[in-house]
Amino acid sequence: MNTSAAEYQPQSVGKYDIKILRITHLRGPNIWTYRPVLEAWVDIGTLEDHPSNTIPGFYERLSSWLPTLIEHRCGIGERGGFLQRLRDGTWAGHILEHVTIELQNLAGMQSGFGKARETSTRGVYKVAVRSRHEQVSRTAFLAARELILAAMEDRPYDVAATVEKLKDMVDSLCLGPSTACIVDAATGRRIPSIRLTDGNLVQLGYGIRSRRIWTAETDLTSAIGETISRDKDLTKSLLQSCGVPVPEGRIVESPEDAWEAAEDIGLPAVVKPVDGNHGRGVSTDLKTRAEVEAAYRLAIEEGSEVIVERFIPGNEHRLLVVGQRVVAAARGETATVVGDGQSTVAELIDRQINSDPRRGSTEEYPLNVVLLENDAAVRLELERQGYAADSVPEANVEVLIQRNGNVAFDVTDLIHPDVAEAAVLAARIVGLDIAGVDLVAEDISRPLEAQGGAIVEVNAGPGLLMHLKPANGGPRPVGRAIVEHLFPDDEAGRIPVVGITGTSGTTTVAKLVANCLHLSGLRTGLACSDGVFFDQRQVERGDRSNWASAHKLLLNRAAEAAVCENGARTLLAEGLAYDRCQVGVVTDIRHAEGLEEFYIHDTEQVYNVLRTQVDVVLPDGVAVLNADDPLVTRMAELCDGEVIFFGRDDAPAIAAHLAAGGRAVFVRNKNVVMAHGTEEIGQIDLASPMSSTQVRAEDIAAAVGAAWALKIPFDVIRAGVETLTLVL
Repeated sequence: MNTSAAEYQPQSVGKYDIKILRITHLRGPNIWTYRPVLEAWVDIGTLEDHPSNTIPGFYERLSSWLPTLIEHRCGIGERGGFLQRLRDGTWAGHILEHVTIELQNLAGMQSGFGKARETSTRGVYKVAVRSRHEQVSRTAFLAARELILAAMEDRPYDVAATVEKLKDMVDSLCLGPSTACIVDAATGRRIPSIRLTDGNLVQLGYGIRSRRIWTAETDLTSAIGETISRDKDLTKSLLQSCGVPVPEGRIVESPEDAWEAAEDIGLPAVVKPVDGNHGRGVSTDLKTRAEVEAAYRLAIEEGSEVIVERFIPGNEHRLLVVGQRVVAAARGETATVVGDGQSTVAELIDRQINSDPRRGSTEEYPLNVVLLENDAAVRLELERQGYAADSVPEANVEVLIQRNGNVAFDVTDLIHPDVAEAAVLAARIVGLDIAGVDLVAEDISRPLEAQGGAIVEVNAGPGLLMHLKPANGGPRPVGRAIVEHLFPDDEAGRIPVVGITGTSGTTTVAKLVANCLHLSGLRTGLACSDGVFFDQRQVERGDRSNWASAHKLLLNRAAEAAVCENGARTLLAEGLAYDRCQVGVVTDIRHAEGLEEFYIHDTEQVYNVLRTQVDVVLPDGVAVLNADDPLVTRMAELCDGEVIFFGRDDAPAIAAHLAAGGRAVFVRNKNVVMAHGTEEIGQIDLASPMSSTQVRAEDIAAAVGAAWALKIPFDVIRAGVETLTLVL
């Protein structure tokens, strides 16, 4: 999405100004970096004649407002590097880059990448910063502009309020910590990710090799299993039938029935909603009729039915089961306050519990704050002890505030193998691939039967924060465990992706490569200037050599391969739709015509744009490059993988490449020849297809090179060329 000056142009109130000409969100690899960036074009006007060291007090104000800028190393390569540049004199575009980055960092959306470059127009700069969420980055950029101008003009600026606003945006718009840890683990495995909604639904991988996650649920999570897990009574019945220890109990229909059930089962008892979650509405260690009936009224507000169970002494534990193993475990602890004879219970809670830095109201905190007015369970617990919020406990008297809700103390290393086996069995019985298994036991390092412990719940979509940020102990790699479960044996979730760019011939090459993939038996998607095709059926007409069309191919879970044509405009205005590709083809670099609006005026600048296609070739991939074009030939040194050259048989680059043992495809007379080192692998007669089409032999050679890079058999490649007229 682009924003022009006409759509948004903040007004300066002083003698300096930074005019915003355009803001673009590049959603994939681009001329700046492999990752999405926010690119802004700005005109700094008279500030071109006023570097930072010429503006009185500017350095002092900016560095005091944002002291964390000292961490920016900048081009100097050491801590404090940017501040040194600021002291010595640097320009507003560069400053805008660093302030935008830092505002994002302070908001909790980490960003370390940024660039600011002059254009051919004096005073106009392109500023690019890493963007994990477009809206947050846009807001940070606009705030950075206002902050810088305020510091230059010695006007007040509320940095804290800006950071707080950005933090709120990060909390509401960015991935939650549970989903983010899985996505980060996937990125560590070089598995691509695509956010499918504004929420936490994410696709990992491309096409037929992809998986989907929704927080800690996956597309392998059984819908029936999830439904069973919500029904506590049914869950308990199934577990009990398979020999898993569970507490006795039954569903009740009224407060009176709850007391009757508690008497039958034996006191103390537990009362909880049948279909509740996150411990809401659960009351434990109930010993009197009044407590049981009050607990029933609390539970029915949180669920459709209420169950009464035998109370099991011990601590509540949460075991995270992923696949067939327990990967993390946390223990709960009660929350108490100690009276001083002067303070009310509410005051003691604020002073002794809520002051704990581990407690907070957002997901980043392992423990929640205790809010009496919002927590009926806490008020019920106080009533059972004869207290209210305004009661003043005597000195040294301990008051129990919470029995559960504090499951955040890591005990993974203490789990007895029999306990882990029971948890894994419980998840399998319910039918969940990922489950949070709640159990109560005095000592998790001993078998449950030996201590009268039991599994009390099996939950779908368990929260991961308690394992990522435990109240004590180190974090557990639960995101990595989930990714390993979804992509075992080092699978990368990738299908063959072929990216094709250049200034001519790209559509022909794209359609021919797609034809070869189709003939090899793969269901292939193609996005090119003639439309979008899937399995050789046209599904969209018109020019579709853009980000959105290529993106659709990657989302298609039937796609076994994808071929994407990408022009220079796509790279400049949108970025690539894929993070990496198996094959990258560059046909040629002839001119910069039509790119002047992007401040691109010569072929050297076009080279810097089109090289992006080679930059994203996977280490085990191949770049297919035109040996007849010196600028394209130069790109060979940029490729992380192998290079196959194509062109005329007398091209010096081909001769040198073959002499070094490389692969090449060259045109000799009316034949396309595939050669590896000194050996000619095969040749294709172009007389037939060339007689009925106007296709350049070099374009066919490029497509043959890409098909060869994809390990398509020679006979299939030849058939693809021979049926060329059917796809053009």
